[in-house]
Amino acid sequence: MEDFTYAISTRVYFGKGQIRNLGRNIKQYCDKILLVYGCGSIKANGVYDDVVNELNRSKVEFVELSGVKPNAKLPDVTEGVRLCRENNVAGVLGVGGGSVIDCAKVIAGCAAYEGDAWDLISAKARYTKILPIFTVLTLAASGSEMDALAVVTDMTRNDKLITGSNMMLPKVSICDPTYTFTVPPQHTAAGAVDIFSHICEPYFSADESAYVSDRIAEALLKSCIHYASLALSEPENYEARANLMWASSLAVNTLTAKGKNIGWSVHEIEHTVSAYYDITHGVGLAIITPVWMEYVLNETTLPRFVTYGLNVWNIDPKLEAMEIARTAIMKTREFFAALGMPGTLREAGIQEKTHFGEMAIKAFGPEGRTYSFMPLTVADVKNILEKSF
Repeated sequence: MEDFTYAISTRVYFGKGQIRNLGRNIKQYCDKILLVYGCGSIKANGVYDDVVNELNRSKVEFVELSGVKPNAKLPDVTEGVRLCRENNVAGVLGVGGGSVIDCAKVIAGCAAYEGDAWDLISAKARYTKILPIFTVLTLAASGSEMDALAVVTDMTRNDKLITGSNMMLPKVSICDPTYTFTVPPQHTAAGAVDIFSHICEPYFSADESAYVSDRIAEALLKSCIHYASLALSEPENYEARANLMWASSLAVNTLTAKGKNIGWSVHEIEHTVSAYYDITHGVGLAIITPVWMEYVLNETTLPRFVTYGLNVWNIDPKLEAMEIARTAIMKTREFFAALGMPGTLREAGIQEKTHFGEMAIKAFGPEGRTYSFMPLTVADVKNILEKSF
């Protein structure tokens, strides 16, 4: 088991009516914020009114950035930075799902930087000052409400990059499962896949010594499997929405990765897909994950797949090891299909393979990735994309 340091400073208010804690907590850090949100759903479902009423009650001034697009686009970040500077705001509040919160986090990180925001996002420069970040979560998916990372896309470069800093951890996150009752089925499903993938990335490691982390991961995976379908069939089932929301936060706040030597693969491959084709992140993950699993399954990786099959999917332990592994992969694919996810990139609307070669290089660089569960070359990544098509 590897050595580690673990510190999550985000204060989470979880449950019904927790919005009442938003204003007074923001007030402890600043008097004026940038309010960041998406294309209008929070106004239709009443979340916007709840937020504004709470800000007004606590006498927190705000400037608005609305219309933030999926996959957290660079122009939205740039506009948010402009608003922060011109209006002298001292904090950023993201109200929405992962794209909105990621956008808010990066705005907060770039507001005090005099250069181009992409310098920070691409790690050409380092974050030195980040405005305090607050979130109100409306979609169980990315876990951005409780981690120190964000993902931003520049469609002009076909780049989707992970960026972050320990200073990017939100100060306060409001997680009210009732705010997810009106999430459309396709977004609920894609969010569940994102949660599932966040757990799988560190879980699929050659390191078998981090027993506690692995058992936590398996419990989260089983919870995701159980409650995703329930949330789809009963959108206002509080138990289902609450468990998915908490699984979302725990999946990617590094809890399940502690004590392990890991290297994420599926997310990096999918990021290149959505950077070129702007598809929903969870949809891309649903397509690529089973293909990646099949591709990396061999005698070396077999033990982890067997553990996955036995402990997550409850497959008969009397079966041969390779049959257990293949059945587990099949069940993973069937789970995503049952959620309504497409099975191929073509089904997701991608009709050509022109960019797969350059996408493979962008995923891990020209040298590939040697430190992941299964080392992958550029040729391997291209093959995975081809098999996903």
